[in-house]
Amino acid sequence: MTYNIKYDNPNGGENKWALRKDFLSNQIAYNNPDILGIQEGWHHQVQYLDSVFVDYNYIGVGRDDGKTKGEYSAIFYNKEKFSVLKEGTFWLSKTPHKISVGWDAAMERICTYGWFEDKATKQQFFVFNTHFDHIGKLARVNSAALILEKTAALNPDHLPVIVMGDFNLKPESKPIELLSKALNDSKEVSVAKSFGPTGTYNGFKFNKPILDRIDYIFTSKEQIKVLKYAVLSDSKDCKYPSDHLPVVIHLEFITPQNN
Repeated sequence: MTYNIKYDNPNGGENKWALRKDFLSNQIAYNNPDILGIQEGWHHQVQYLDSVFVDYNYIGVGRDDGKTKGEYSAIFYNKEKFSVLKEGTFWLSKTPHKISVGWDAAMERICTYGWFEDKATKQQFFVFNTHFDHIGKLARVNSAALILEKTAALNPDHLPVIVMGDFNLKPESKPIELLSKALNDSKEVSVAKSFGPTGTYNGFKFNKPILDRIDYIFTSKEQIKVLKYAVLSDSKDCKYPSDHLPVVIHLEFITPQNN
């Protein structure tokens, strides 16, 4: 699951974090994802989710200082099912291992990754979770190229890879086309028909159609079979729990035994 949970805007009014955090966390808990990538979470929001998801741990840092300041692109994982073999965060810039703003971006942007192992099956895989800039056109193109470069460099054994997040891009954009050449867009390859709205960004506008698709989950072309894809449009009292809708997929790893 990937979910932009919307930062805790002090001027959020009826959509401020304090009024939606319970429903948002209950929505996640009901769907019970093995892996959850969030975007826009401030430290106290990440800590809140960590406190209510007792079966999960998380990896990730704040983008402003590489510690706790600024938005996280944290990855929560079911600690009963998975171990983390390696983790890290890099900045979407020319100097990815330094706190930095990339190209024409408006602010720091990051990608957090984890190398996971299933405790039961010993299946290993990588997850990359990111949030692209909303302004910089060059930054978004180069961020896509950088992430593909990192998925190769960090994964010399060619383990299955999942790349997800808020890309702030529509499907026909150049960076999404670039990612879709190297990886599968999970919506396009799902065995079952995709479920839910076409778009993923609602802007807290309950009475308008959701058409802008900017959140994605990409998967390795040869090693992952996407069984189901859904965009979840749950609401309560005519309000959404975030200004984005979560995207969730069900997948299985393709091994020599089940290929």
